[in-house]
Amino acid sequence: MTGPGSDLHDAPAPRRPLRPLARILRARDRGENPDLIERANRAERHDHIRDRARRRAEGRLLVLGLFFVAAFGTVAVRMGTLASSDPAEPVLSAGGASITSARADIVDRNGRLLATNVVTSALYAHPHEMVDIPHAVRELARVFPGRSEADLTALLTSGRKFVWIERTLSPEQVQAVHDIGDPGLLFAAREMRVYPNGPLAAHILGGVRYGREGVQAAEILGVAGIEKAFDDRLSDPAMLADPLRLSIDLTVQTTMREVLEGGMKLFAAKGASGVMMDAHTGEIVAMVSLPDFDPNHRPAPLTSGDQADSPLFNRAVQGVYELGSVFKIFPVAQALDEGLITPDTIIDTQSPMRVGRHRISDYRNYGPELTATRVIVKSSNVGTARLARELGSEKQREFLGRLGFLEPTSVELVEAPGAKPLLPRNWGEIESMTISYGHGLSSSPLHLAAGYASLLNGGTKVAPTLQRRDGRSLGPRVVSERTSAQARAMLRSVVTEGTASFGDVAGYEVGGKTGTADKPAPNGRYYDDRVLATFAGVFPASDPEYVFVVTFDEGHEIVNGEPRRTAGWTTVPVTAELIRRTAPLLGVRPAIEPVVQSGLREARNGR
Repeated sequence: MTGPGSDLHDAPAPRRPLRPLARILRARDRGENPDLIERANRAERHDHIRDRARRRAEGRLLVLGLFFVAAFGTVAVRMGTLASSDPAEPVLSAGGASITSARADIVDRNGRLLATNVVTSALYAHPHEMVDIPHAVRELARVFPGRSEADLTALLTSGRKFVWIERTLSPEQVQAVHDIGDPGLLFAAREMRVYPNGPLAAHILGGVRYGREGVQAAEILGVAGIEKAFDDRLSDPAMLADPLRLSIDLTVQTTMREVLEGGMKLFAAKGASGVMMDAHTGEIVAMVSLPDFDPNHRPAPLTSGDQADSPLFNRAVQGVYELGSVFKIFPVAQALDEGLITPDTIIDTQSPMRVGRHRISDYRNYGPELTATRVIVKSSNVGTARLARELGSEKQREFLGRLGFLEPTSVELVEAPGAKPLLPRNWGEIESMTISYGHGLSSSPLHLAAGYASLLNGGTKVAPTLQRRDGRSLGPRVVSERTSAQARAMLRSVVTEGTASFGDVAGYEVGGKTGTADKPAPNGRYYDDRVLATFAGVFPASDPEYVFVVTFDEGHEIVNGEPRRTAGWTTVPVTAELIRRTAPLLGVRPAIEPVVQSGLREARNGR
């Protein structure tokens, strides 16, 4: 019996008995055969079972048919998609496939290749599969001269089932390993970063190393220079087909390196650096630091001694020095811009000049007074010190800050933020006076190039950059156009009449300032026989296009048995040769000088 809350429709239908008693009794009463009733009920039940099985089979066939229709439809759609798409090579999915070694090229301003990837091979071994380890060791030591037989034997008998032997192989080395013929020596696909120009622009490009690696790929990571600064951009899959275009000109870079290397040898210098920069855009068209290195075989950093002695050290960017008299144009230009003087103003240059217990003197006695222009031409410490005292330390600091001498340069190198200028702790009167002639404040040659560009290009601030720029963009004004023109005229006089006379290049109106700064010794004093010689300037002086800074570290020349260490004897003639060779490459047309009539008639055709 069912309860009051039960659902009668959910109860299973009662099974009909094959021999119903009531019908059997009635059939017997009528004299009929009761077995016919059972046979009829059995036939009816079998018919019902067959109908139900048929319906189930028909449903399954329908589902299976729909599945096949969907499968064939998917295949047809995929085939249509493939038929309408561009063909592509299949990519093998293997261990390490998630590691990408792809990296965009780096090119110069004209599209010439500076860095690229090439496909190479790496060598590894399955020692347990090798048939003759002693023979393989002997042959591998011959193929790789840098690997000893003892090290290779220890590696291949260490009990490990997988060992790396060499990360990068040349095609000749691959063939030589093939010739060994040992089945346990195997090759893995690799991409390798290559610098086709060797040490050229080494400090700009920096270098790379392998990061994560698998058998089929190894990650390439930048470790210095542009490679590190633009690591994300160079390894971005969406940017691989778009080379990173730098501002440097490969031809000018080559010429600068050749000229500076020759100058280093000629003057027995410890090091050298050079910067050539567009005066209006800040684009660095060439930058060299010597000694340098080959980024294809980047050396390890020094573990002891002075890091500045390492070939990895970028003297142009990381070298922070007292640069000497090249700074003298800044206080003079500031005084011009403030209206305190004109180029012809007479300045007291009586030497020595006493300030408290300090004494400031000139390299030579230039007399009791000089014009502002002659202060620059003669390079008077006393003259610039008097101008600095009149300007005051606060104004001097603000002016040098506008020129970029108080902060690291913004050039796109990872080394640049660490090259912060060294400023005096207390910027008082005497510090202001010594800074006016290039002592007491240390900065890099690149700082100096940017400062000269901002002062001499018409007076607008530029920031140094290694990325190519299209067109000029005016920065904030530093000095007036008049002051800028007056400063250029003074620097031109230094070349035509003063300490940089060896720097005059016919047709290019070179203007510049020399600086010879004694190098500081560890005891807090200065060396008597070690200097950093610098020549900085602009060309053409009347219509500035490029600024330059060239330095020699501890260079000297022997003249009449006496060592000459000043920039006028070492850096200036080398810079003149540099301008003579690079100006035509930069598209700077020489000015045609007017022919001076001698008063004599030239004899022609026998007359």
